[in-house]
Amino acid sequence: MCHYARLQTIFWRLFPRRQDRWSCHQTYGDQSLIHWQEFFTDSLWGTLPSSWQEALDGLTPPQLATLLLGMPREGEEIRYRSVWPLTLLALKSTACALAFTRTPGFQTPSEFLENPSQSSRLMAPFRKHVKPKKQHEIRRLGELVKKLSDLTGCTQVVDVGSGQGHLSRFMSLGLGLMVKSLEGNQRLVSRAQRLDQELLQALNKMEKRHPKVVQRGPRHSPHHVVQWVSPTALCEELLLPLETSGQGSARLLLTGLHACGDLSVALLRHFCCCSEVVALASVGCCYMKLSDPGSYPLSQWVAGLPGHELPYRLREGACHALEDYAERLQNAGPGLQTHCFRAALETVIRHVCPELRRPGVQGIPRVHELKIEEYVQQGLQRVGLDPQLPLDLAALRAQQAQENRVVAFFSLALMLAPLVETLILLDRLLYLEEQGFYAELLPIFSPELSPRNLVLVATKTPLGQAFSILENEDI
Repeated sequence: MCHYARLQTIFWRLFPRRQDRWSCHQTYGDQSLIHWQEFFTDSLWGTLPSSWQEALDGLTPPQLATLLLGMPREGEEIRYRSVWPLTLLALKSTACALAFTRTPGFQTPSEFLENPSQSSRLMAPFRKHVKPKKQHEIRRLGELVKKLSDLTGCTQVVDVGSGQGHLSRFMSLGLGLMVKSLEGNQRLVSRAQRLDQELLQALNKMEKRHPKVVQRGPRHSPHHVVQWVSPTALCEELLLPLETSGQGSARLLLTGLHACGDLSVALLRHFCCCSEVVALASVGCCYMKLSDPGSYPLSQWVAGLPGHELPYRLREGACHALEDYAERLQNAGPGLQTHCFRAALETVIRHVCPELRRPGVQGIPRVHELKIEEYVQQGLQRVGLDPQLPLDLAALRAQQAQENRVVAFFSLALMLAPLVETLILLDRLLYLEEQGFYAELLPIFSPELSPRNLVLVATKTPLGQAFSILENEDI
């Protein structure tokens, strides 16, 4: 069975009473999908098979993390309190088996064993203004790009969607690569240039004080360009070689660290269409921002599948952080009540304004300190309704008592998030292979630190076993 056929079967099993909606192989919108905000308004708990309800009802958040998501605490033994239905066990096993592995070749990143806030693998100047998550990402992706550049003979790296330039600075001033940075936001480019100068000054001071620690020789800062890259048209600026490269014709390596939505697709199209581009290392994110159609599907294989469409809600779900949520479940913190509170708010909104469905409610601060009626009042105000409306406190209390059911339902949906991401990334990999290129998906980040941790690596000449060394942790 192909990946997507299995994926579709899983969704049918998860929502068996709504199979008629999924079996319609036509374009459908968000109205045909399950939304956890409608847990109470649409009686979503009742859409689950009764045997699933019995197995999940009453489970605490830590039990959901261990038994349902399969993410126990270190040393914890998985023990079921009752016999689970085979359909639920099959869903759990299949969801795990079909998704691309997200586990890199290390467990706890060795760079944070001494200090969880500072990577021991980056010199202090490269850590300044950079959070631990980003420290981990720029080091791991930067080192992969350096290896890939050496293997493919690239003369220049182009960092697309470079933001404040943290990755570009590490690749150029830390790894000695010639780097051009493209970013559409002038403000971010100006800040990146200021940070470049600050880093250069810090490195020069370190070189004088510790000449054996800092590598000597000429330093080339990234070349920053304010440039928006279209997902459909070629960008000439992206292909121009740097004058300092000393090459008449550059061999380019394109990279993007969490290039948002269509930007990751633009990297793929430039790689396929431009002879100057010989290698690619792309980490995507924000799948809900993909243009549809246009940026998904890309491959003929996925486009030929009946019902291959992925509406916004599914693509948004693929961006959730499974490992992070499992940790929240294990800690059983009060913040988990947010899902229940938001679902309760939806019932009040529908009662007051039936045509208003799932309006965006910007993050309400310190939810764990609020009573449910206080949350509802703030939520009403944020969606433009009267916060002083009379509330049925008994009904709200009854809904609050079902918090664990809401969390269990949300966990079920979240368990499928890696499968949706797998389909999106599989589509991109197949698109490259259909063009005759060589591609691999490698997990290079710790998923606990960086949930979107799969990098799509592609070359125009075969690398063979060399692909496998790209994800290895340098000693």
